Amino acid sequence: MSELLRPWKLITLAIGLALLIYGAVAYNISDWDIGVSIVMALSTYITAPWAIRQLYERKWRNVPLAVFYGWLSVDGVYVTWHTLAGNVMLRDAQWQTSLLLYLICGMIWLHKGPIRTLLDRSSAKP
Repeated sequence: MSELLRPWKLITLAIGLALLIYGAVAYNISDWDIGVSIVMALSTYITAPWAIRQLYERKWRNVPLAVFYGWLSVDGVYVTWHTLAGNVMLRDAQWQTSLLLYLICGMIWLHKGPIRTLLDRSSAKP
């Protein structure tokens, strides 16, 4: 839980969410609205780092749950939101982009600890 409250992670979530909300308003696509942007972003923020960690650390017993969390964030909440809202869904175009964003976000937020330790580690010479 403390990892979710790290300032650098919250800042990157806020930036990503702002971009999603901007896109929802600017592009006026039937299945891209502010509500689904918020729900999918928060679901990704909560589940993606854990799911990616299971794959990275080869915790095979947890992979089915990691895949479920990925599906939930990429498609499950999308379908639920738009079904309840009565919006037209464009799933053929949506799921590939959402899956890629889920994986990228999971990798960005994978690091446990302050951003300083991540930057120190990345600048160290082998």
